[in-house]
Amino acid sequence: MTHHATTARRTRTAGAGGRPSDVSVLPNPPPGTRLADIRACLESAGAPDYRFRQLVRCLHHQRVEHFEDLRELPTALRRELTARFGPTVFPLKPVVIQSAEQVEKVLFEARSQTRARTRPGAGTRTVRAETVLSRYRAGWSSICVSSQAGCGLGCTFCATGAVGLVRNLTADEIYAQVVHPHWRADGAALPDSVAFMGMGEALANPHIFPALQLLTTPGYGGLSPRRITVSTVGFAPNLARLTREQPQITVTLSVHSPFPEQRAELIPLERRFPLAENLAVLDRHVVAVRRKVYLAYLLIDGVNDSDEHLRALARLVRARSRPELFHVSVIPYNTASGADPSYRAPAAETVSRFVAQLRALGVRATRRRQFGSSIDAACGQLHARYLASL
Repeated sequence: MTHHATTARRTRTAGAGGRPSDVSVLPNPPPGTRLADIRACLESAGAPDYRFRQLVRCLHHQRVEHFEDLRELPTALRRELTARFGPTVFPLKPVVIQSAEQVEKVLFEARSQTRARTRPGAGTRTVRAETVLSRYRAGWSSICVSSQAGCGLGCTFCATGAVGLVRNLTADEIYAQVVHPHWRADGAALPDSVAFMGMGEALANPHIFPALQLLTTPGYGGLSPRRITVSTVGFAPNLARLTREQPQITVTLSVHSPFPEQRAELIPLERRFPLAENLAVLDRHVVAVRRKVYLAYLLIDGVNDSDEHLRALARLVRARSRPELFHVSVIPYNTASGADPSYRAPAAETVSRFVAQLRALGVRATRRRQFGSSIDAACGQLHARYLASL
């Protein structure tokens, strides 16, 4: 990971959670991000360094959405920031909120608009993306963030793929999904962990790398990299980059079929970056860092749940350099808008049997726990209402 010129000299952390409570000298934000531009704006206005620290502390400890509410800053600075960046601190605003047991889904809207790229003559679309917060009874929370508005990879089981790519989200829009004051109603803390499992293929978006820097840097996100999961269907070049620059981040690679031809039907990116190429990256990674990686397997009734699939998947895992560090996460298919209408969810006993037989063949495997299917918040269901508007 590239470190910026100014580094934090003194940090106080908040006990077992490891989240920063205060940083005396903030590192420089990644170039090109909103926070970097805000810092430059304050410097050009002649403001002392502590004004930027005050602003960042407000983002983390107060429900501040507008520059005018940053009462710690002088009125002249608040006006300068509003004139330069608009009224809101964050580039996203929540427009639709849905809740189910243990889950809240927020439809965020970006202030800017973009030309739709997927349908000629479709005009200008407001950029929207969905974010899902899960609260676990054990007392911790996890947030599932989107990296793109829509997705251009066309996976046949996924509602987001049916949207097509609208555009990549910026590093600021990714970061804002995690730290937005919406989540801190009633004094709630920032989420304990982050998963890039929302809309889009995270590793197809280069902005994910500065976003990860913001999320892991003390004073901005302060998350341990081990509390961040990046899920990919196999964008091999940036998977290799991720394992080099952020080796402690947890990686999940979608497999969904051990057979290349069938996998290419489910995940067309297989034709460009085959599963074997991605597994080779992970083989090198687990040897270097000795950390577990996950292989996601979306179980679809009558499609990839046969004994032949199971045995081939087990052989694939056992052939790895460190098979004990490859964990198969079995996910029952969720009915998704725009996905192949012939796909069906497997029976619960089919999922249990598939997991049990993988274990019997020496493969570490579990069923992934999911929430929010009733509000289209589970795996593969996010579409940010784009499909309803077409």
